[in-house]
Amino acid sequence: MILEIENLEVSYGAIKALHGISLNVAAGEIVTLIGANGAGKSTTLRTISGLVRRTKGCIRFEGEDISHLPAGEIVRRGIGHSPEGRRIFANMTVRENLELGAYLRRDRAGIAQDMEHVMTLFPRLRERIAQSAGTLSGGEQQMLAIGRALMGRPKLLLLDEPSLGLAPFLVRDIFSIIKDLNSQGTTVMLVEQNAHMALGIASRGYVIETGEIHLADTAENLLANERVKKAYLGE
Repeated sequence: MILEIENLEVSYGAIKALHGISLNVAAGEIVTLIGANGAGKSTTLRTISGLVRRTKGCIRFEGEDISHLPAGEIVRRGIGHSPEGRRIFANMTVRENLELGAYLRRDRAGIAQDMEHVMTLFPRLRERIAQSAGTLSGGEQQMLAIGRALMGRPKLLLLDEPSLGLAPFLVRDIFSIIKDLNSQGTTVMLVEQNAHMALGIASRGYVIETGEIHLADTAENLLANERVKKAYLGE
């Protein structure tokens, strides 16, 4: 397993956000975490990437405990994070935002190669490379957020709500790109409100409710699960 989480607990002051969750992701998989707003999905990703500190439990990446490491070191180890709400730097250009994604790297040739790879994945970013990121559409900002995470050359890419606020045709584009990235060797952990789309590209999924994992199964089985259909698929 490239990622193993055991009995993870996280609290915000007196409020417990995660109640001892356990999950794992194998190299080469797309694994999705679905649940209602406030269930603990984003907190899980933010804790993996070191932005939130755990209260208890263990996070292992490639067999090593990373629970205590600062966020920068976790990026260096090979975990990229495209956060909810995109969090792009609006006053900086598209190029500068992408370069920030590679701030821990020193291999200039490799950075240039990855910049070209991002431009190939997202041709609109090439067209807007010198524009301020704040002038981009919502879909373009989402492409930039994913591209910036890719500039760290991650082995594991954490994607938090990549379809949020996007038109349906752009959602299809983004999910197609996620599938392409995975086919090229990037392992993906996906948090997504659009459970139908997420389970459509994932190999496995977890359902989180009020900070606890309630279901874990193959994506195919979760799509067929009556409880999941009623709660998350609108069926």
